[in-house]
Amino acid sequence: MGSPRLRALVLSGEERAELTALASRRRTAQGLAERARIVLACSEGGSCPSIGARLGVHADTVRKWWHRFAEHRLEGLRDEPRSGAPRRIEDTRIEGVIARTLESLPVDGTHWSSRGMAKASGVSVSTVQRIWRAFGLQPHRSETFKLSTDPDFVAKVRDVVGLYMAPPDRALVLCVDEKSQIQALDRTQPLLPMRPGQAERRSHDYTRHGTTALFAALDIATGRVIGQCFARHRAIEFRRFLDAVEANVPRELDIHLVMDNYATHKAPVVKAWLLKRPRWHVHFTPTSASWLNQIERFFALLTERQLRRGVHRCLSDLHAAIHTFIDAHNADPKPFRWTKSADDVLASVERFCLLNSSQSA
Repeated sequence: MGSPRLRALVLSGEERAELTALASRRRTAQGLAERARIVLACSEGGSCPSIGARLGVHADTVRKWWHRFAEHRLEGLRDEPRSGAPRRIEDTRIEGVIARTLESLPVDGTHWSSRGMAKASGVSVSTVQRIWRAFGLQPHRSETFKLSTDPDFVAKVRDVVGLYMAPPDRALVLCVDEKSQIQALDRTQPLLPMRPGQAERRSHDYTRHGTTALFAALDIATGRVIGQCFARHRAIEFRRFLDAVEANVPRELDIHLVMDNYATHKAPVVKAWLLKRPRWHVHFTPTSASWLNQIERFFALLTERQLRRGVHRCLSDLHAAIHTFIDAHNADPKPFRWTKSADDVLASVERFCLLNSSQSA
């Protein structure tokens, strides 16, 4: 005896349009899309086995969603609330953990640990961790910030970012700075190389073999870098570095120099050198805003890839490692892509200031 045919579901125009959209939309959950297809098939009539065979589902599944839609219409296709263990931590206790985390400190430390908070609040460590995770609280982390107090902050941001976003014709924009006190460090014992299942290991102590200062200029258009190492980072060394830059830039191009307000960059010998060369144009970043100078991104790469884990037994080794890195970088240079306009930068700073003032109030 065959399975009885289901009475065809009668759909309104709105219901049919909604079901068709659910069945065909890519982002619809697959379970919901399948139920929509079942209901649409049921609207055409047929037995449960025949509809199930056509859609690749069991006949009982077809029958379930026929009855669910017939009784509750579109709302019947949604998942019903699932039963589960009742929540054992009441809202007041969760609020207490959050308030204590935000508004108090432990007597024996500068920040709460999950164990300390669990003991103080009378809940388990895992409960504290779940609450912190749910509300984005990380007492173990701390970040630093510094806001520029430069009275010309806005004007300097617009000037420097304007160069990045729309460089002048027949000109080179160079971001210049020095990375001082780079140490030539040698470990007291040989490195143990990386092996499967074991990271590279090194002794925690080291021997110093002197320091050097790297002066560097980044061409924002090509990503190429001009760099020189000096024993010291005084104005006289900076002027000598500018001589090297001058020799590497074609005479027909103007040079726009982006640099910070360090005293070395404003020394009389440097000012006199620049005054004699009208094709050089200086643009200072605001005080305490080194993030605006793109050369800092190159210095970060140099530190990460060459200096932090490097072993240098003398200054010559250190100089060779730095220049090898610069040469490899220049062999396949890639400019850093600056995407934020001056208005975007200023809006970000404004939002940070407003957030910081509201939190301090």
